[in-house]
Amino acid sequence: MLTTNQTVQDVYIEITRKLPPTERLQLAALILNGLTNLDKNIIDDSATWTEEDQLEIATFSMQNFTQNTFEDKAIAIT
Repeated sequence: MLTTNQTVQDVYIEITRKLPPTERLQLAALILNGLTNLDKNIIDDSATWTEEDQLEIATFSMQNFTQNTFEDKAIAIT
């Protein structure tokens, strides 16, 4: 159960990290879609990501997903 004293890292460790990769991607999509619907004035864009930043995070995410997917399958096989 979540408490008001939990940090984002605590939530990730206790809940998100335990989800299968496909459910983590679904959760990420829900979060990102929710952020796109926010009032633009609420979002601090002083640290806006460049195209290069976005490409790097997309590349990292895909590599991480691929690695975790293959590790999950390797564990299931052995």
